[in-house]
Amino acid sequence: MSQPEVIVIGAGMGGMCTAARLARQGHVVRVLESSDKPGGKCRTEWIGKYAFDTGPSLLTLPAVYRDFFARTGKHLGQVLDVKPVDPAFDYRFHDGISLKFANLAHHKTQEEITRVLGPDVAAQWDALIKRAERMWDVSREPFVESELKSIFSLIKRPTLMRDLRVIAPWKSLRDLANELLPDKHLRYILDRYATYSGSDPRLAPAVLSTIAFVEEAFGAWHITGGVGQLSQAVYQRCIDLGVVFEFDSPVAQINHSKGRITGVSMKDGRTIESSIVVANADASLVYNSLISGKVRKIKGARKRIAKSTQSLAGFSLLLGLRPDGVPTKLSHHTILFPENYDAEFDAIFTTHTPVKDPTIYLCAPDDQAMVKEIGAQSLYVLVNAPVHDATGKNGWNWNDQEFNREYANSIINQIEARGMSIRDRLDVLEIRTPADLEKSVNAPGGAIYGTSSNGAQSAFLRARNRSPLKGLYCVGGSAHPGGGLPLVGLSAEIVANAIGNTQNASRLLH
Repeated sequence: MSQPEVIVIGAGMGGMCTAARLARQGHVVRVLESSDKPGGKCRTEWIGKYAFDTGPSLLTLPAVYRDFFARTGKHLGQVLDVKPVDPAFDYRFHDGISLKFANLAHHKTQEEITRVLGPDVAAQWDALIKRAERMWDVSREPFVESELKSIFSLIKRPTLMRDLRVIAPWKSLRDLANELLPDKHLRYILDRYATYSGSDPRLAPAVLSTIAFVEEAFGAWHITGGVGQLSQAVYQRCIDLGVVFEFDSPVAQINHSKGRITGVSMKDGRTIESSIVVANADASLVYNSLISGKVRKIKGARKRIAKSTQSLAGFSLLLGLRPDGVPTKLSHHTILFPENYDAEFDAIFTTHTPVKDPTIYLCAPDDQAMVKEIGAQSLYVLVNAPVHDATGKNGWNWNDQEFNREYANSIINQIEARGMSIRDRLDVLEIRTPADLEKSVNAPGGAIYGTSSNGAQSAFLRARNRSPLKGLYCVGGSAHPGGGLPLVGLSAEIVANAIGNTQNASRLLH
C-alpha cells in the first residue's frame, strides 16, 4: 500500500519537524502556512546592521535536534555551528548581588554561590538540583518523551506510588522553594523557571524545577548566526526530503466525516483531501475555529482546552547599539530581577496590566555573524507581559502605540539605572508587543507558549497529540508535552511515531 498524503497545517518548528520525519518514513507531505515564511516563532530577523533572535534565544537539550537531524539523514554538526554559552546566565538582583551560573558545571555554580552568598546557601541549591534530577528521571519517559493519552495510562504504572512521592504533584514550584530555598536570591531564580512555560510559580507544578537540572546537565547553547538558523536548517531538511510547502495559504477549515478526517478547505476556495492532518497551530484555534459546529467526538477536548489558561506574553525591544570605545560587557544571557517578583505575577495573571518594575531579560550574543560592523551589538530585551486583548477584559490592549513607546522608554530607563549604557549608543529601536506576535504567527493573545502550566492538572488539559477525530494530530507548544524548542521537537517525534505506528498497523490488517 502506498502511503497517504499528509497535510501539515503550519510551518512552525513542530510542523516542520513532523513533516521531515514523515517524509523520511515515505509519506508525501504538504505543509500549508498562512504567512510568507517558515519558522513560526523561531526566527532571527535582520534590522539594518543588526540580527535579533525574536523567538527562542537559547537552545537547551540539543540532543532533541541532534536526534532529529540524524533520523532524517544529516548530522547536526553538518548543518549548524552550535556553541556552549558560558556563563549560562548572569543573574543580577535588586540589592546589588550578582550570580553567574556556569555552563555544564554544577561544581562551578556551587563555587559561585559559595563565594557570593556562603556555603549554607550553596547547599540549598545543591539540594534543589538533586531533587530536580530525581524528578527528571521519573517524569522524563511518561510525561515528556511519550504520548500522554490519559491519566489512566499513568495510574497503571507499577512505580506509581514511588513516582508520585518524587514528583509531588500536589506541590507548586513556590511550595518547593519554601521547602528547600530559604535564600531569596535562589527563590527568584527558581521562580523564573515557571516563566519558561509562561506560568505563575505560585500555581505551576514543582516538577518544573527539572528545568534547573536540565540546564546544568545538558547545557545552554547558541547557534552561530542566531537560533533562528535552526528553523532554516529544519526547513532545508524538509525540502531535501521532498516536503512541499505552500506559503500565504491559510486553512479555513479541517474537514471530517463520521469521526474521520477527510482533508482541509482553504481560504482561497480549494479543498485538499487527506486522511491525515497534523495541526501545528494553537489548539484553541484548531478545536474552536478550524473545526466548527457541534462535534460530539471533540467535546471533551474542547472542555479541557477551555479549562486551561493562556501562557504569559512578552513585550520586547530590539536594540541595535553602535560600536563604543568602552562598551558595556554583557553576558550572553543577563536577567535583572526586580525588588518584588510576586508583583509581576499579580500584574500579569490577576490584573492583566503591564508590569511597572518587571524582570528584564537581556540577550547580547557575542556573535559577529549577528552584526555587520565590528564592535556593534544586537541587544534583545524581553519582559513578561499580559496577553493582548483589545477589549481589556482578559488581557491588556497593546494597540496603544503611545503607551507602548512610553513603556519601552521606562524599560530602557530601568536598564540604565542598573549601570548599563543604552541611549548614547542607540542606532536601532524596534518595539514588539503581544499584539504583534498574535498577528504574525496566529498566537492567540500573543501567548508565547500557548497554554500555561498553572495547576497540577495542566499537563492533562493540554491538547493530546492524537485527536479524538481519527487522522487528526496536534503538535507544537499548545499540545503535549508543551512549549519551548526541546518540547516542541519531542512533540513532533511523538506525532510522527504515532502516525507511523498507525499506518503500519493498517498495512498489517490489510
